[in-house]
Amino acid sequence: MRKTSAATREKAARQGGEKQGMPLFARIFYLIAALSLAVYLIAVFSPRFAAFFTGTVGAFLRSLLAHLTSFLPFSLAEVLLLASPLLVVGVGIHAWRRQFPTWRDVFLYLGSVVSVFALLFSVFVCSIGTAYHTPTLFERMELAEESVNAQALGELAEELVPLVNDAAHEVSFGENGFSRMPYGLDGMNDRLLLAYDRVCGEYDFIQSLQSRVKPVLVSKLMSYTHITGVYSFYTGEANLNTYFPDYTLPFTAAHELAHQRGIAREEEANFVAFLVAAASDDAYIRYCGYLNLFEYVAGALYRADRDAYAKVLGTLDPLVLGELAAFSDFFEEFRDSAISDVSDKVNDTYLKLHGNEAGSASYGLVVRLAVAYFKKS
Repeated sequence: MRKTSAATREKAARQGGEKQGMPLFARIFYLIAALSLAVYLIAVFSPRFAAFFTGTVGAFLRSLLAHLTSFLPFSLAEVLLLASPLLVVGVGIHAWRRQFPTWRDVFLYLGSVVSVFALLFSVFVCSIGTAYHTPTLFERMELAEESVNAQALGELAEELVPLVNDAAHEVSFGENGFSRMPYGLDGMNDRLLLAYDRVCGEYDFIQSLQSRVKPVLVSKLMSYTHITGVYSFYTGEANLNTYFPDYTLPFTAAHELAHQRGIAREEEANFVAFLVAAASDDAYIRYCGYLNLFEYVAGALYRADRDAYAKVLGTLDPLVLGELAAFSDFFEEFRDSAISDVSDKVNDTYLKLHGNEAGSASYGLVVRLAVAYFKKS
């Protein structure tokens, strides 16, 4: 067996290090990331550009990702997330086996790993990132943006009650107090897509797209985070927590499908979800849309005028009141989980980083859009 001296090995390592550089794929990823950062900065300062990019390049990328993953009956994003510890260990083992001869090689290897995250940043910017800076729904739908007081909330709640009650009469309820969705997730998905076709026909800034909602395998565990659904920008999937009661599912699914169609802001995705549910021919989906919006409005009314809140609540159909009471009992198990505080802070920070000063509270801002919309109509 031939042996070499330490000096010879060190000289060979130096010479090899001089010949090696950043891999081609990593350099390409960093170049794409730099271009994506420039696009994002332009979008921040130009809502018109943000709308153009979101509706063209973004629409193409979201559609491409959604179609590439749609054939999978499970969420690829969830599988990748659950497998991430193994991926980290695998990268560590691979790095250890490489036995880098110099620190330069170490940094080049780390640079190659980080380039993958740079690519993910690019996918985020080009698929949904610019959509956070498009003109608001108030502007796009020509709604008057006004401050919302207790009176306006009370009037909207009173207007929603008969819509909820009438829809409830066409819905069946179980002994546990919850309403029953009369079909599975595929049936729900098909009905939502039909309703989306109608809404997209009326509002051209909402992308028309044939896609599917993916059930989350660890939905009960996800419930402790208080997350009912999530859009995965890097796989193009709308993911749904199926452990929550039936009446929450169509609205949440429509919300995540709104993100998939380029509606980034949370309150706007909520409002589009309502528009879609209200446009549906299906009684159960309409019921879910009206009730979920009513909950947002009633919650705001409770904080503004508790007497008015109690009065409106008393006009709800007993079956609907039973559903709300059943949900309160159901949610008790998850209400004070520590992980929900962490997830809320992460989500709050994420939203604020993308220009939403309200952070997690923006979900409830759907009431402002709803008040303006019902006033106009």
